[in-house]
Amino acid sequence: MAAVHPIISRAIHAVEPDVFLQKRPSHIQSTSGKAYFAKVGSLDEVEQFIAEAEALKAMHLAAPGLAPRLVDLGVIAKDAAENDSDIGRPYFVSEYKNMSALTDASAKRLAQRLATEMHACKSTHGFGFAVPTFCGRTKQDNGWYDSWEACYDALLGGLLSKLEANGGFEELCRKGNQVRKSVIPALLGPLAIQPVLLHGDLWSGNTGTDEGTGEPVIFDPSAYYGHNEADLAIARIFGGFPRSFFTTYHQYLPKSEPEDQYELRGDLYELYHYLNHTFLFGKGYAGSSKAKMDKLLTAFPD
Repeated sequence: MAAVHPIISRAIHAVEPDVFLQKRPSHIQSTSGKAYFAKVGSLDEVEQFIAEAEALKAMHLAAPGLAPRLVDLGVIAKDAAENDSDIGRPYFVSEYKNMSALTDASAKRLAQRLATEMHACKSTHGFGFAVPTFCGRTKQDNGWYDSWEACYDALLGGLLSKLEANGGFEELCRKGNQVRKSVIPALLGPLAIQPVLLHGDLWSGNTGTDEGTGEPVIFDPSAYYGHNEADLAIARIFGGFPRSFFTTYHQYLPKSEPEDQYELRGDLYELYHYLNHTFLFGKGYAGSSKAKMDKLLTAFPD
């Protein structure tokens, strides 16, 4: 059986001093029965590790137990390195959750906890986040903004800039900038909302059911503070969430006013994820991005 990396062992022994650790295929098990998820990254992943840790800390404060609890985060120092190539690499340790897929019951419970706990956690700094977070491999243009309109425009604008830099998406970027100019101010400017904590990448692959408790679990966040409805967008795109998730959610947290623009706001928030998938995976998602833009620009022409 492979040995536990010394820096990971040190991190776990800081909270459990007198345990023996065994490395399992997906986690590290201590003789006390506790399980940990741990990873060591490459030198260029420090920002990603910080982002995940800060997001998990914020989510744990807002909704304890809904996401894995962070145990330790750091960068390997010379005295803890197994070899010189380890120096400066980030490491991360959290509790391990043994999970299966969402069930109808755990999806309803997730909807309730999102609506009443995480999406009730308000920022005192505005919209955005203190550090850049990552949606997949995409570094998001976080910072602090006074309005949701400005925050979302920066997020969408950052994606369009990345697509422009890659080349081959000129028409898509042109339409995207039209959306920024005419749709975002019209749809988001009038909203009277508070910045609340979002998971940011809430698709079914980042959710599960704790097999020990039956409670929902969410992980791999790309968190920031924004409009609560934005957290429902990617859940609508890729499936895996029963209809009861959405109906239960809005029983606890009604749709924002104007309610008759709810679906158009959903289209705008889904656009972010379609564009991100276009950036990450290529032209297969460009058609869906364009279809969303065309719908939005028809509703809000120049």
